[in-house]
Amino acid sequence: MPELPEVEVVRRGLQASVVGRTLRAVRVREPRLRWPVPPALSEQLPGRILRSVERRGKYLLMSFDHGALIVHLGMSGSFRFLVAPPVPARHDHVDLEFEHGTLRYHDPRRFGAMLWHDAAQGPALGHPALANLGVEPLSPAFDGALLHRALRGRRTAIKQALMAGDIVVGVGNIYASESLFRAGIRPNAAAHRIGRERCDRLADSVRATLAEAIEHGGSTLRDFVASDGAAGCYQVESYVYGRAGQPCRVCGAPVRRMRQQQRSTFYCARCQR
Repeated sequence: MPELPEVEVVRRGLQASVVGRTLRAVRVREPRLRWPVPPALSEQLPGRILRSVERRGKYLLMSFDHGALIVHLGMSGSFRFLVAPPVPARHDHVDLEFEHGTLRYHDPRRFGAMLWHDAAQGPALGHPALANLGVEPLSPAFDGALLHRALRGRRTAIKQALMAGDIVVGVGNIYASESLFRAGIRPNAAAHRIGRERCDRLADSVRATLAEAIEHGGSTLRDFVASDGAAGCYQVESYVYGRAGQPCRVCGAPVRRMRQQQRSTFYCARCQR
């Protein structure tokens, strides 16, 4: 599932390839995504200029003068920018045809989403899908003090608290494991027992992990590719994720795996006490 770094990589690719361009046509071959693709898109968007592509958590906001197309990549969604698009393949569900090429949405599992938010309804960040999201982890607002306040009274494991999305957005399974390793915190530690000093370390680790992942193009474990077709390579550099049984890159002890809420968690028992 694309996490924040992968979505940010896609955003940067779209910023470079389609922002400032006029959208000529919208072709929806399969409207049945997580929620149905609005049928009016084919009438609302042609002739409009894409003004910007922003990110909120794992959502992309493609803004036009009259509203925003809000996109979530789901489990397996991807955008490809194609100057000379080939004949659509299976799971090529939506084409956004610009004046100089086509932005094609591909989604084998169809858990992604395309939602329209009209400007008359107010800012796109007020959309129900976005309004209650936590703070952006790469923004100045995210720090140890905020994290420490938010964790008080939370008796879930710290990894689940990080991934919930109401404190901080975009920290999914891969980067939660990696951030907790960097901070030296056991993934199943009770969230409310994480003190201020460790919260400071964890906030710094989240930012560093996500920034490094973005620079590596994100992680490609199965489906993810950037808009130019490039795969991410962060998974090659990971400290613990996907490395069960292999030696810890810091201390040499074998990396362990546990299950938390049906997800695999990777950690080093020696480095994360």
